[in-house]
Amino acid sequence: MQHKYLALVLLLCTSLVAGCSGGNEDLHAYIKMVRERPPKTRIEPLPQIQPYDRFIYEAASLRDPFTPYSAASSSGGAGVRPDSSRRREFLERYPLDTLGMVGSIERQGNNYGLIRDPEGLIHQVQVGGHMGQSDGRIVSVSQSEVALIEIVSDGMGGFLERPAAVALSQ
Repeated sequence: MQHKYLALVLLLCTSLVAGCSGGNEDLHAYIKMVRERPPKTRIEPLPQIQPYDRFIYEAASLRDPFTPYSAASSSGGAGVRPDSSRRREFLERYPLDTLGMVGSIERQGNNYGLIRDPEGLIHQVQVGGHMGQSDGRIVSVSQSEVALIEIVSDGMGGFLERPAAVALSQ
């Protein structure tokens, strides 16, 4: 049984070696043509290297560019913070993108926005109220939107104020 496999392997090896011989005339002709070419007599010169112009950083009075920037650190540490002692309002349990403005009303000179929550209930909101999960304080109510200022994390331990709005949905 082993002799059969050995004979098969030897037959396969000899057929592979036989396939590699011959048919190289074009390769030999190309090598001969390249060797007969005249050599290049001129060597190209090296490119001119420009000297490095160094720069010295002399801005000790400016902010260090390698320390992270935060709005709280630039204002002396008195940055804006969410009021954790404030009692949360009902609409603060929902993200702003799940709330929709369905209208507005005016009573005794005050504008009120009508906001639909995800459960389908309608709520009246006014300037100074809060809604959304990012401590959104309502700053204006118009016929087309309720504008807010949210307090969001800046990602470096501080907080930023960011404008947001809930527009009238059609």
